[in-house]
Amino acid sequence: MRKVRDYDAELKALGDKAKALKARKVQQLGELVTSTGGDALDLDVLAGVLLAAVESASADEREAWRAKGSAFFQGRGRKAKLRPRYDGQGDKETGTGETPR
Repeated sequence: MRKVRDYDAELKALGDKAKALKARKVQQLGELVTSTGGDALDLDVLAGVLLAAVESASADEREAWRAKGSAFFQGRGRKAKLRPRYDGQGDKETGTGETPR
């Protein structure tokens, strides 16, 4: 005999999962704006920058932004300049453009 499916429960579970995923995405976008320093910008400026990026048709411009974003996520971004990195050789540290004092 076939097992009866509860479609209402399945739809509710899928709806709950979709809400959780959307909430997670919104949270991650907020964290991205904060970690890049975008939270210091006026909302109008931030919205304008994002709209310009979305509307941009220039492949070169998008590639430059992609490379800059990739560098940010690899730790060579805005905040990485403030902290030295361990280079794996003894007790030497490598800075990212910072002069030792």
